[in-house]
Amino acid sequence: MKKTKALLATLILGLIGGWLLLSSESTSNDNMPYSQIPYCCVSPEIPKSVTFAGEEITLTQHDRRERMDREILAFTYSHINTLLQIKRANRLFPIVEPILKECGVPDDFKYLMIIESNGDIHARSTVGAAGLWQFMEKTGREYGLEVNNYVDERYHIEKATRAACKYLKKSYEEFGNWMTVAASYNAGTANISKRVESQKEGNAINLVLVPETSRYLFRLLAAKTIFADPIAYGFIIKKSDLYPPLKIKEHITISKPVNSWADIAKKHKLTFLQLREANPWMRSSTMPNKTGKSYQVQIPDAEALHYNPKETKLHNPNWVLR
Repeated sequence: MKKTKALLATLILGLIGGWLLLSSESTSNDNMPYSQIPYCCVSPEIPKSVTFAGEEITLTQHDRRERMDREILAFTYSHINTLLQIKRANRLFPIVEPILKECGVPDDFKYLMIIESNGDIHARSTVGAAGLWQFMEKTGREYGLEVNNYVDERYHIEKATRAACKYLKKSYEEFGNWMTVAASYNAGTANISKRVESQKEGNAINLVLVPETSRYLFRLLAAKTIFADPIAYGFIIKKSDLYPPLKIKEHITISKPVNSWADIAKKHKLTFLQLREANPWMRSSTMPNKTGKSYQVQIPDAEALHYNPKETKLHNPNWVLR
């Protein structure tokens, strides 16, 4: 007990001494450079406006600015998630961007994919939403994705992206505003439609929404803002830090039952793990395929699976320190 009291007294005296030292320094060094302040946390600058899907959204209005401030802070100081999002985007954006363009969906919706899943192709929520675009089973099937114990196309990058585009375009036909479309992706079309009608407002940025959806919209804007210039928000990344796109050697067509994906992987000098990383829609080591459906299987280049940072292709020059 005596030792505990002595340690407690020492700790309290140390804290008081440290506070007095910092207090005395702060009074005489009001303009001290950030680099000289111990344990410095800086509040990031909030832009006056941001453009999403061609719409300029002003952020000088106090409620908008403060909502944006919260999400910018969350991205800036959630270092692990934000760094992983940017690293993964280097691999994913070259796949996703052409599909969005082909389907007539604004390029900015790639950031919706990022906030949905953190760019994790294996993402699965506690309620069962899966893949980059976080489709629920029922919704995935409604938009043409196969979902069962052997094949789950919610994890198929290209097919899930096309399914998301179908959802987004259908929602746009109803609302005619892309921010409202984004809100409907989070809260559901019927829910947002009721709010649009009751509040007589067609842009979700001006709607009273549940906190989750209200934050969702500004997380989307914050993601785009930080991805445009990560260095300005303290993220120092080298080109060699980014995840390179997988190099696919060939595509094979499977139209029969698969007794062992591992055997197919071994035939191509791969492990089942490596084959599944290139084809995350595989959900089992086998596939009955009783209907004889054809599946396109990506065979990665076994040699290229080893990292060579010098060969990493940079998708966006603004992401790295030059």
